[in-house]
Amino acid sequence: MKKLPLILILFGTIFSSFCQEKTKDPIDQIKTFQEHLNEEYRSPEESPLSEEERLAFKGHDFYEIDTSFIVEATFVRTALESPFRMQTSSDRQPIYVKYADLYFTLKGKELKLAVYQSQTLKDDPKYFDYLFLPFTDDTNGKGSYAGGRYIDLKIPKEGTKEIILDFNKAYNPYCAYSGGYSCPVPPTENNLDLKISAGVKAY
Repeated sequence: MKKLPLILILFGTIFSSFCQEKTKDPIDQIKTFQEHLNEEYRSPEESPLSEEERLAFKGHDFYEIDTSFIVEATFVRTALESPFRMQTSSDRQPIYVKYADLYFTLKGKELKLAVYQSQTLKDDPKYFDYLFLPFTDDTNGKGSYAGGRYIDLKIPKEGTKEIILDFNKAYNPYCAYSGGYSCPVPPTENNLDLKISAGVKAY
């Protein structure tokens, strides 16, 4: 069984590729994200797959790119939140702080998601502006991974009131591929009562 990874290992490569995107075209950005994700899973050093699965891996099964799942969300800082232990698929309970609420409209529904800041990563000069968005939706277990999916974001510039939320960049936790990992469980406040048919499908 694989050892439980450090959170830096769990998120580092995906976050790095996210930060390196330079193109402004949203479809090109999504394609770049998909390419980086596939490259990670083919890499012997980074892939959560077993060697046999990695060698047979042809690429993730993605929902068709759909720009209607790219929304502009109102970013509301929640500055007075206390640190808490986020539940995971194991006994590990990493410390997070709720950093902001995102308010947006999708498919005619007024929705809200919380974003969190890892208290481990915030002290790392490479990931200090990293925000973590775990969520569940009505596709879980019916097309996407049953345990929910993640999106990586960055802290916007001070004074910014909007942030782009692209569900085409939703990806699976490593636990969707192997039982040897410890993965954050999306808090109940981040359950979306609609189908997010965008991003990575179930493995």
